[in-house]
Amino acid sequence: MTTVIHQPRIAWDGARAIVRAAGSPHSEGFAARVLSRLGSEMYGHFADTRQRLLTALVETGGDRYAADVEAGKWRVRLEDLLRSRPELTDAVVELTGEGLLL
Repeated sequence: MTTVIHQPRIAWDGARAIVRAAGSPHSEGFAARVLSRLGSEMYGHFADTRQRLLTALVETGGDRYAADVEAGKWRVRLEDLLRSRPELTDAVVELTGEGLLL
């Protein structure tokens, strides 16, 4: 049996989960998993996302706009990553599942 991988859907689901994790109290543990599975560049993006979300929370009191913008950025990042490094698909899927639980 062949499994079909729909990279845009994986990227979108992953983006939503990563942004959710970045805004959660458990972001440090999730950040360590991002580092170990996706590398230092994505880890840096995760840290930047967390900082922007926290700044937006202080400035707006929780407006969803910042999270939506960050999810859009992550969708593009993950699509590019999966296109250039398809072997990381399983890692993105695993992180997605973990992020949605936070």
